[in-house]
Amino acid sequence: MNERRLRILTGCTAVGKTEAALEWAERHGAEIVSCDSLLFYRGMDIGTAKPTAAERQRVPHHLIDVLPVAEAMDIARYTALARPCAEAIAARGGAVLVVGGSGFYLQSFLRPVTDDVVVPAELRAEVAALIEEEGLEAAVVRLRALNPAGLGGLDAANPRRVSRALERCLAAGQTLAQLSAAFAAKPSAFAGWDVEIFELAVPPPELDRRIERRVAAMLATGLVEEVQRLRAEGLERNPSAVRAIGYRETLAMLQGAVSPGALGAVIAASTRALVKKQRTWFRTQLPAHWRGSAQDFKLT
Repeated sequence: MNERRLRILTGCTAVGKTEAALEWAERHGAEIVSCDSLLFYRGMDIGTAKPTAAERQRVPHHLIDVLPVAEAMDIARYTALARPCAEAIAARGGAVLVVGGSGFYLQSFLRPVTDDVVVPAELRAEVAALIEEEGLEAAVVRLRALNPAGLGGLDAANPRRVSRALERCLAAGQTLAQLSAAFAAKPSAFAGWDVEIFELAVPPPELDRRIERRVAAMLATGLVEEVQRLRAEGLERNPSAVRAIGYRETLAMLQGAVSPGALGAVIAASTRALVKKQRTWFRTQLPAHWRGSAQDFKLT
């Protein structure tokens, strides 16, 4: 059939996406493409509430356990993996169901997320050396010289943003305005696909209860032991993984910064803070004409 339609099921952490996705996929002969920023990593199982082996036997899943924990995923790589997954599922006549609450990666299905600028390693090292030896202001001065019309909305006090902007201007031989215009003209990686987004939600008191149950289950089934094992595998070399909720708090406990008795409460508080950020992202970044409710999803 090769239907070029993407259905995306998203929602806050602990809202119940996994089971809703499994039920829908079984009814519709779908395969699931993960859009969760932590399910990529092998061994990060308990703290991510990763679909179990039994759940993955019920429905084929893609982009889970594709990297060792020490190797970070980025959005360009994710897009390069997700598009062939979707194409192959459609070619088999299956429905494509994207599942996850990571807004950073969800963007790849909605709009351009990467440009064509390649920054050589030696150029990146040159910019890093400039900032280290002469300070951030020296990099800003050089960047302004390359952009006489101004830096637009760039935060010139942010070293990471300044260094990336300078790298890209030097590598492309273009101003930030030119780079921005070229980026805006790019099609998204899934141009030509019909995209439907459904946000799963439950009332806040119920979500709070789900968070408490999830955290308790993680601790009971060995989250601390999982983190200890992953440290030996390079967890702390992956900036995305080491900052993940559940993992960073457990690391803090192992380092003596959090008491063992307080670990569950600290993880739950971090999870609630994440939920607040996720709700804001869904409200402000998901295009209204693409959005549907959980009930809409069940009825499709």
